Amino acid sequence: MTYSFTEKKRIRKTFSKQAGGDLVPNLLDIQRESYRKLLQKDVATQQRIDQGLQAAFKSVFPIESYNGLASLDFVSYRLGEPIYDERECKRQSRIYSAPLHAVLRLIVFEKVAGGEKVIHDVKEQDVYMGEVPLMTKDGTFIINGTQRVIVSQLHRSPGVFFDHDKGKTHASGKLLFSARVIPYRGSWLDFEFDQKDLMYVRIDRRRKLPATVILRALNYSTEEILGLFFDTETVRLVAEGVVIDFVPERLRGQDFEFDITTPSGEVIVEAGKRVTARHVRALTSSRVKRLPVSDSYLARNPGMGPSKVLAKAVVDTNTGELLADANDQLTTELLANFRVAGVDEIEIIYANDIDHGPFVSDTLRVDDTRSALEAQIEIYRMMRPGE
Repeated sequence: MTYSFTEKKRIRKTFSKQAGGDLVPNLLDIQRESYRKLLQKDVATQQRIDQGLQAAFKSVFPIESYNGLASLDFVSYRLGEPIYDERECKRQSRIYSAPLHAVLRLIVFEKVAGGEKVIHDVKEQDVYMGEVPLMTKDGTFIINGTQRVIVSQLHRSPGVFFDHDKGKTHASGKLLFSARVIPYRGSWLDFEFDQKDLMYVRIDRRRKLPATVILRALNYSTEEILGLFFDTETVRLVAEGVVIDFVPERLRGQDFEFDITTPSGEVIVEAGKRVTARHVRALTSSRVKRLPVSDSYLARNPGMGPSKVLAKAVVDTNTGELLADANDQLTTELLANFRVAGVDEIEIIYANDIDHGPFVSDTLRVDDTRSALEAQIEIYRMMRPGE
């Protein structure tokens, strides 16, 4: 019979202490080495690499004046010696720190003939920047006489995160969607819908504002904002109604108060019926290019949904009078004024209740700002309410 190795030889275990073994490294070296690389205190100025304080200074400088005739450059920095040692800081409830000085260079230019800039004057000065806490040999900091340590925290990754309230806000269970924009550096932006499908924004979780205020503050006009989020349709005004271009994917899902017919007079979509894929195929096969429709397609009657919205302002070319502004909803009175003024074409935004909601257009109507300056003032009031 063949025996295994364990059967041939009895395994013996020992529980006695053994000399030597693996040596555990000093775990505080990780903290101390990391902080040493941050300060680079013992590294010569010319030999410092772009990390820690050196990288922070270089990311800010040079700073140029508005007219470009002055520039403030960073040359180097140095850390002085602490005024109080560790023992004195603990006894007198002080911060164990060292003064930070930076050498800055101011370059002043002047313009000569031809607009070229030449250096007029250069000055260098040692500037006191503040105090930098120093780490003790135990990997701690002394703050107001108390030893403290650095605790690593999770950092939220930069990006855009989408979410919804899972239907808990609205009584009907309607989902209210939101988005959070987290930059690598700077303020957080939270975009959210309310129960009326209006879009709002919060900066650093403060009081909410209409989301279009952000775009308005960036010098976008109403027409430009609508152009960012909506496709446009060109509508021709005629005496007996209006004529629209036949775009199959845009008609699907809409309902009309009148019959839609082919050039031969065949009724494809009856009044009050919603346009389906079958209707679109029938209109496409009949080679319809344009559809003559009534004014009620633009200016809806009460109970038939919202009216169409202008994508661009309408101006009387003869007098220069503004007949209607961008994002105005069309009415029968406006259409009558357009015809009297000789306006034969207008542009409207394309929106529906399926996949092209009018959310931005509706939000613009509750936005009281009309210029970039007004929007910037509104944001400032929200960020600094007491000023």
